[in-house]
Amino acid sequence: MSARRLVAQISDLHIKPPGELAYGRVDTAAALARCINELNRFKPRLHLVVISGDLVDKPSQEAYAHLRELLAPLEIPYAAIPGNHDDRAMLHKILLGRAAGVSNKTLSLDDVDIVLIDSSVPGAAHGALDAQTLIWLDSTLAASLTQPALLFLHHPPFITGIGHMDVQNLRNAADLAVILRKHPRVRLVAAGHVHRSVLTSFAGVAATICPAPNHAVALDLDARRPPSFKVEPPAFHLHIWSAGENFGNVATHVVPIGDFDGPYPFFDSAGGLL
Repeated sequence: MSARRLVAQISDLHIKPPGELAYGRVDTAAALARCINELNRFKPRLHLVVISGDLVDKPSQEAYAHLRELLAPLEIPYAAIPGNHDDRAMLHKILLGRAAGVSNKTLSLDDVDIVLIDSSVPGAAHGALDAQTLIWLDSTLAASLTQPALLFLHHPPFITGIGHMDVQNLRNAADLAVILRKHPRVRLVAAGHVHRSVLTSFAGVAATICPAPNHAVALDLDARRPPSFKVEPPAFHLHIWSAGENFGNVATHVVPIGDFDGPYPFFDSAGGLL
């Protein structure tokens, strides 16, 4: 069987201090605990978990300490990048020594590179890649002509149709597109921020948004309505890279969180369809 790597992506955890609910309604801590249980029991074993931003709801030492406690049972190496709800310094300090990386960083999974970039803008909801990040990304991707790469950031560089979220997306997406077109080894651009599973392409590369383990931004395409959320079935993304021509293939699965009926066989012991 050809080489493959399994990378789970979870996003927008919005952890609050112990006992507090997000928006007075959503128990994000319990949601993360259920998500970690799902990640730990997934077979075959995952190689890495990427947390693509908004790890806490409002940055505070108490919230990040709670986050660290909630992540402790995770049995799989993880990497984190900040979102617009995070504080870079607090996030780095509280996860230092346990997380595989925070902010701009490359992790090697032998056959594929995991490239993490920080799209957060301190004090703002929208995203942007500063000049230093763009230079770093260009040079990092130029370091190999043969190794495939999966790119993760918080803010989507494309329009989703949900107006109040689209005004918060990556403001300088055109700068990112220029770099990606120079480096065809990037096989996936994976974002968070919108709390919904979304699939498109960006600069000729497959692009996704990861759902959240807690609540979803309402799929409201009418810009006249106020921003709102719904408690929909929680999920995470599983990105499977498989070796092959043109830097291999990436398939993204939406994995529901929870216990569901089954699995049941399609065929009986004699091979007949049930």
